[in-house]
Amino acid sequence: MNTLKYQSQAVAKPYFIFAMILFVGQILFGLIMGLQYVVGDFLGGLIPFNVARMVHTNLLIVWLLFGFMGAAYYLVPEEAETELYSPKLAIILFWIFAAAGVLTILGYLLVPYSTLADITFNELWPTMGREFLEQPTLTKIGIVVVCLGFLFNLGMTILKGRKTAINMVMMTGLVGLAVFFLFAFYNPTNLALDKYFWWFVVHLWVEGVWELIMGAILAYVLIKVTGVDREVIEKWLYVIIAMALISGILGTGHHFYWLMTPEYWQWVGSIFSALEPLPFFAMVLYAFNMVNRRRREHPNKAATLWALGTAVMAFLGAGVWGFLHTLSFVNYYTHGSQITAAHGHMAFYGAYAMIVMTIISYAMPKLRGIGEANCNKAQVVEMWGFWLMTVAMVFITLFLTGAGILQVWLQRLPESGEALSFMATQDKLAIFYWLREIAGVIFLFGLIAYLTSFFISEKKATA
Repeated sequence: MNTLKYQSQAVAKPYFIFAMILFVGQILFGLIMGLQYVVGDFLGGLIPFNVARMVHTNLLIVWLLFGFMGAAYYLVPEEAETELYSPKLAIILFWIFAAAGVLTILGYLLVPYSTLADITFNELWPTMGREFLEQPTLTKIGIVVVCLGFLFNLGMTILKGRKTAINMVMMTGLVGLAVFFLFAFYNPTNLALDKYFWWFVVHLWVEGVWELIMGAILAYVLIKVTGVDREVIEKWLYVIIAMALISGILGTGHHFYWLMTPEYWQWVGSIFSALEPLPFFAMVLYAFNMVNRRRREHPNKAATLWALGTAVMAFLGAGVWGFLHTLSFVNYYTHGSQITAAHGHMAFYGAYAMIVMTIISYAMPKLRGIGEANCNKAQVVEMWGFWLMTVAMVFITLFLTGAGILQVWLQRLPESGEALSFMATQDKLAIFYWLREIAGVIFLFGLIAYLTSFFISEKKATA
């Protein structure tokens, strides 16, 4: 049974499958690293902490990019009401990107980082050695090539088809993603200057253009599962992305507090990043409002749950936990503590991991020719996966927040005498790290349940 409106939407399937494989890898390396926090020599000879961290964060970025690309290949043809310009190009780019990603991760694991820099000719154009942007220059060039081909494919599709707000917002976000990645190639020798421009990639991705991609995917899924008028959902989408861009772009200033930048950044960063929770709060109101006004009862209940969960968790992780330490006079004490890690975990899961799982939940039954939704039994297992992952992430965030508060108290706010050293403080936080590890294992069980749900089918009764 073929349930796809346009045959070329099928190219999204390998992107989604590979994204999920990388997601499993990311969680496994997160668990290894979490254990190394409390058992310092765990796998130390095989996978040192710095390598595990590099793989954990790089897998996160790459699997989300695969998820975004799959989402775009799925929704753009349907929104444009025309077949994808070149399905063949989409598949070629998939294999190029997958090969580059796998080889880069294997490079991190199998050879010392300095050796990797040598064999990839980093000295010709040094871009390596920075957090989240550790990829060799050759890999970065490969990413740019893939992005250009990807944007060309989508752009030509939209040009020959219907222009909708969802496609325009999605395309703006994806073009912004490609443009801001170009700052990864600028690597000044001055450390303060390097960090200043480094945030042009990291912040303007996650608190800027990625929010447009997230908003477009959420709007698309809500139109499909609720049947609410497109005009209503598009108005909400425009308001949310305007708020996100205004607060997000100037909110970059909250990274410039302590980089020898002018003091006005403490005001600009504090004020505008204090506004950053508003678009996420609007997203919560919007998602629940649309579901309450729905004109149809969509059979894919799991996708509706993911859409609502995304809005709530993004607001909590990116909005509330971001606000906790974004004001300059608070950030002075909390900067680089476990509070930052708490915010990062819940924000990435709530805003981006969950939106990718939302579109996969909605699209995969159609891509597999099952129909509009998986069977009821499969959806129950998928919802178990949702709740296990989401509740586990809430606890990971709470445990890291507890660790962060105690860390600031012991290391940076001593009541009397001298502050504890960094390592002495870490010893005091061990209970939080153990609890975080347990929550991480539960998260893995949730992810396994989510993936298992796609393999469950109900036997049809025979007469």
